[in-house]
Amino acid sequence: MSKGQVVIAIDAMGGENSPYKVLKGVEIFLQKEKNTKFIFFGDELLINQNIKKNNLNIFNFEIVNTEDIISDEDNVNTILRSKKNSSIYKGLEFAKKNEKSGFVSSGSTAAIMILSRLHMGMIEGIDRPAICSLVPNKKNYSLMLDLGANVLVSGSNLFQFALMGYCYYSIINKNKKPKIGILNIGTENNKGLEFLQDAADLIQSSFLKEYFIGFIEPNKITSGDCDIIVSDGYTGNIMLKSAEGISNFITSNLREIFNKSLINKISYKLIEKDLRKLKDQVNPDIYNGATLIGLNGISVKSHGNANPIAFSYALKQCHNFITNDLNKQIIKSIKNI
Repeated sequence: MSKGQVVIAIDAMGGENSPYKVLKGVEIFLQKEKNTKFIFFGDELLINQNIKKNNLNIFNFEIVNTEDIISDEDNVNTILRSKKNSSIYKGLEFAKKNEKSGFVSSGSTAAIMILSRLHMGMIEGIDRPAICSLVPNKKNYSLMLDLGANVLVSGSNLFQFALMGYCYYSIINKNKKPKIGILNIGTENNKGLEFLQDAADLIQSSFLKEYFIGFIEPNKITSGDCDIIVSDGYTGNIMLKSAEGISNFITSNLREIFNKSLINKISYKLIEKDLRKLKDQVNPDIYNGATLIGLNGISVKSHGNANPIAFSYALKQCHNFITNDLNKQIIKSIKNI
């Protein structure tokens, strides 16, 4: 591989409908970003068969054959001791050792987090990585973390998530003073579990105090009044999947309504431009690809049920982190605080 070339290591076996959806996602991605090298980790025979069978136009890639498969049921000991020749293990190992590289997988969230920490290590001063992603709102987008990496957290963990979120958001929005909120069941100071109260106290005692707007309820996430939404992974993941389900429900029902009659079809044509804009704004596919922030490396989690288009956006997220040195900027920002 040429010096300075972006290289993305891919778990070709993780998630539903793989390796096809992974390979098709790469083909879609390559239509816009041709100067990228891919290293596929997985069943070499199956990968080659899928490329040939589906006549996929994929180039500039290598395949590293792996035999072990990590399932969602595998526990920590099994992942660490018995699955060292898996696509996730080998892919992350490669990404850590090679400059200008990152890793993308639709596989087990637990395995990705465990092995990302093992191979890449944590940023100094950060205890746990958090899955973070952009979510749409009325004004533009918010940054939300954690979206599933940490089910059980402490107030200190949430404070660190807020710190990482602040550093990341400030890098991609240099001229904006971000507003930070903690996801809770109410906005009153006495609402919520103890770890939420502890996190709020820690933020109030730090330099983040001037950016902190307090607790934010789920129904205000799309208001655009909060730029960085901090949550434990359990709550964040439920919120994310609920929002995606509602989005798909509304989109499919609108499609049925406008196809019911000629008058409805004419009505659709009159407002087609606005409807397409709304669809793009709430389309979960374009927000697929959540980065595990807090690592000394780039690891991106795609939804397990992502379609090829959605997977291409996870690749785009990884590519963006690599080409703009976002992770290095985040690490530098945290160290300077």
